[in-house]
Amino acid sequence: MKMISSYEKSGGWLFRYRSFLPLLAAPLFIAGLRSFEYIEHSHFKTELWGMVCLFVSLLGLAVRFFSVGSAPRGTSGRNTKSQKAETLNTTGIYSIMRHPLYLGNYLGMLGFCMFFRNLWLVLLATCLFALYYERIMFAEEAFLSKRFGEVFENWAAVTPSIFPRMKGWISPQHSFSWRTGLRREYTGFFLVIGGFAILDTVADSIHESRWHVDFHWAIAFAGASVVYLVLRSIKKHSDFLHVEGR
Repeated sequence: MKMISSYEKSGGWLFRYRSFLPLLAAPLFIAGLRSFEYIEHSHFKTELWGMVCLFVSLLGLAVRFFSVGSAPRGTSGRNTKSQKAETLNTTGIYSIMRHPLYLGNYLGMLGFCMFFRNLWLVLLATCLFALYYERIMFAEEAFLSKRFGEVFENWAAVTPSIFPRMKGWISPQHSFSWRTGLRREYTGFFLVIGGFAILDTVADSIHESRWHVDFHWAIAFAGASVVYLVLRSIKKHSDFLHVEGR
């Protein structure tokens, strides 16, 4: 099998299971927890650092929210069975980078890795992320090239893959829809807030050798849970979050 065919095949397999394979990185976080220490023995400073890390992950979620909120129907989806694209999205955030959703995913992961204050963990996770998503992006672009031909090739020739080009912005073809963004990303919001709440609780409990739950994280987790359940119910039982053509 030619290398290009091998890359496309393996990328398609990773694309299909991309929702579950990142869980294999769990041992990295477990190793980080074993050596977790407070910053200068200060719980307060450690909590402030946790807020910084949370901001980075939420920034990644914001990139995803903006991307899907401006995207037309049939693009920027969470489909896993096969590649699909009804149109080629080249405006809005897609006019400055080809894969904004994966940049959002990276920032989301980076925030969690930063929590441990271990440079080697951040570098290792970044390398694994690059190797993992490189194949997925290769498979996606091979599909888009076959489907859209010269239009894709011209767009890809002037648009970076994941590092945004801070010029050449083209206004999105569709107006931003916060309802579309909520419908597609409410689960991600819950996972980010819930993940940090659990991570902070486990880290504090290990460090102090007793069960320790910070009030603000408990409130954040409860609030995120309510938001998740409400939006899930609205999505399941009404069309409020559905926008025609989106």
